[in-house]
Amino acid sequence: MATIVGVRFKEVGKIYYFDPNGLDLQAHEPVIVETARGTECGEVAFGAREVSDEEIASPLKKVLRRANDHDKKIVEENREKEKAAYEVGLKKIKEHKLDMKLVSVEYTFDRSKILFYFTADGRVDFRDLVKDLASVFRTRIELRQIGVRDESKIVGGLGVCGRPFCCKTFLGDFQPVSVKMAKEQNLSLSPTKISGTCGRLMCCLKYEQEAYDHLLRVTPKNGAVVETPEGRGTVVDSNLLTGMLKVRLDKRPDAAPLVVSRKQVKTMRDGKVHVDKKELDALKDME
Repeated sequence: MATIVGVRFKEVGKIYYFDPNGLDLQAHEPVIVETARGTECGEVAFGAREVSDEEIASPLKKVLRRANDHDKKIVEENREKEKAAYEVGLKKIKEHKLDMKLVSVEYTFDRSKILFYFTADGRVDFRDLVKDLASVFRTRIELRQIGVRDESKIVGGLGVCGRPFCCKTFLGDFQPVSVKMAKEQNLSLSPTKISGTCGRLMCCLKYEQEAYDHLLRVTPKNGAVVETPEGRGTVVDSNLLTGMLKVRLDKRPDAAPLVVSRKQVKTMRDGKVHVDKKELDALKDME
């Protein structure tokens, strides 16, 4: 077992483990830590706790100290420098006529490096751009190509539900999302219905899937043969959230389906969620 403290460097970013170095740290305290890219200022996500050695991917780096007023001033100055660097980056990209979109600029805490995050449809030869930027800022320059999901997390905005992006407000990491999840949640496979502002499948399909997995286990699927209070029949429609089923009774095949709760039926043979291969192939670029 090892004692660790969780630190994040962005508002809703990934949490990294550090050795608390004997400090009694509480959540939301700013701290100075040593990282792979140099000295950085982060915020404690959670205080000291013990984790198994298997959960630690590499030797723990230590928390150097609590951030003082001088450190906080450096962070504020860096934020102002980033705004100016962003404008310079836009200008230089235009001058070099590169097919790329600058998303954000980030200074490391010690100002030993400036990172420019961008999106592009393909590979971009930005070697001349890096040299040009280095001559302006007189420090190390790093350009990082990111995906559209990462862009949405950085920029933020409102989702189709009318609320701020999940990735911007509380999702620390992106998880794989599949079209099969949308099908199992009984959603329309129209791209406009299941894609977020970024153009990829909505993240909520993933973190809601656990609840739907449970509902799928307790709710007869379309095509299931069930025993109802009025006799045996076949499920022709089901609502996972309300638990209501429409059952076509064997003794009244031409009549309107019986509406009944899943709690009132006994499953004799369950159905399956069918995902058409053509639908999967057509929507695979959204995953």
